[in-house]
Order: sequence, then structure tokens, then C-alpha cells
Amino acid sequence: MTIFVVTLQCLDRPGIVLAASTAIVSVDGNILENDQFTDPVTSQFCMRTRFESATTDLDGVHGVLTAALVSFEPVLTVRREDVQRRALVMVSQYDHCLAELLYRRDSGDLPLDVVAVVSNHDTCAPLARRHNVPYFEIPVTPSTKNAAENDLRGLLTRFDVDFVVLARYMQVLSGKLCRDLAGRAVNIHHSFLPGFKGARPYHQAYQRGVKLIGATAHFVTAELDEGPIIDQDVVRVSHARRPSDMVSLGRDVERTVLARAVRLLAEDRVALVGHRTIIFSQ
Repeated sequence: MTIFVVTLQCLDRPGIVLAASTAIVSVDGNILENDQFTDPVTSQFCMRTRFESATTDLDGVHGVLTAALVSFEPVLTVRREDVQRRALVMVSQYDHCLAELLYRRDSGDLPLDVVAVVSNHDTCAPLARRHNVPYFEIPVTPSTKNAAENDLRGLLTRFDVDFVVLARYMQVLSGKLCRDLAGRAVNIHHSFLPGFKGARPYHQAYQRGVKLIGATAHFVTAELDEGPIIDQDVVRVSHARRPSDMVSLGRDVERTVLARAVRLLAEDRVALVGHRTIIFSQ
């Protein structure tokens, strides 16, 4: 049996679920999992359906679903579950998030094909080599930023990338690239209450005596660190924690939150509605 994953998004109207279910039955499909949600503000209907079928014909299944749902004008995707999403990971010098993604991929906990790693330094090249992932160093300076982004675009095409993961990549992407990657690029950001911007955020947090530190995984937008949120988490800290302790705890929560967000994307469990995300958790 072949397992298919279908995602659908359109304005809510009566009959969407019936049309989709009827189409799935017509290809001898048996629904294994179904989640749906209608956003009360925008009336956007979002659905994720996972079903099994004796057919292996992806194009045929996509055609049947498209024909059945055409009147609803949906954004529709259909994927064979055994064909993993393809991700390009970007990193600078901190390797903890990249290491977590590669470990989870190799252990079978993350259903993702990491096709390449891109960095503006050579620091993480040995880590990528140990995991047999192509590594590309693309230095970035103010004068070479446009050329560097053109090189990146070439790699996105070359490796047929589905989405990009910024795993502590410490360069700001241009507004044009952010727009071109809208809904296809995820970033990890340290998040504090209150938020500390600029250099040495954990030291700022220590000086202010924070009691929570955390991380936020979000879609990349031209507005720095303000994209739609995919996942978040926090850990408690006490006054006895030193800045070095907070850095260590921060790295732990960053790697966990990013890995969870990437898994959600890899399994087609994230729907983007305006500035909000709808998360179909397992």
C-alpha cells in the first residue's frame, strides 16, 4: 500500500470534506488521519489528510482530487509519504542546531532529506562531511551579498529544494529573497521575556535577572524575527544561573524547538493563514 499526504486550503464552503473524501474513495483510498480547521477571522479552511491506497500513481491521484475540488479553487498539494521533503540548511559558526537536525535525520526521527548545507564560514564543514551532506561555503560581505544570494538561488534550483532551514545562520537575508522564500524558510530565534536585541542576549538576560529563557521557530520574512510562529518553548532559570549556564540552556531549547518545527514542515503539518500558522500536530 502507498500512503499519500494531502493538504488543502481555500475559503470555507459546504461540501469540501465530502468532495475530498469521495475523491479519495474513488482511488481506493482509506483515510488514516484527517485534521481540519476554519480560521474564524479569514474563513480560510485548512485540511491535512493522510490516506493509504493500492495505487502508486501520484499524478493520477492528484488529478482526481483536483477535478473533484476545482469549484472550491483550493491550494492543493499531494505527496507520497515515502518521498521526503528536500531541505537546504544554512548555518554560520554555531553548530548545535545543525547537529541536532542531522542526528535526528540519521536516526530516523526526522523524515527529511537534507540535501545540502550552506554557510558563510567553513566551521561546520567537518560536521556535514561526517553526515555525508554536501557543504558549500558562500562568504558574505556587504559588497558580495547580492552575488552570494545568487549563488544560493542556484543551489536551491540545483538541489530542487522544498524549504530552507536557517539553523543559526547569522546573516540577514535580503527582502527580495525573503519574499521569494515566503512560507518556505524557517528560522530559529532566541526569545526572552522581555526580548533582548543585539549582541550577547544571554548576558543581557542575566543582567536583568530573567526567569525564563526560550526559543521561537518562525517563518522568515523581510521584517527581522517577526515572521509567523511555528513552534516555541521555554525553560526556567534561577538567579544562581551564570551567563554560561544560560547559553547552554538556550542552545538546548533552540535545537529542540527548531527540530520540532522542521518535523512539522517535513510532514506537511503547517498551514499559513496571513501572519498566523495552523499546526496539525501528530
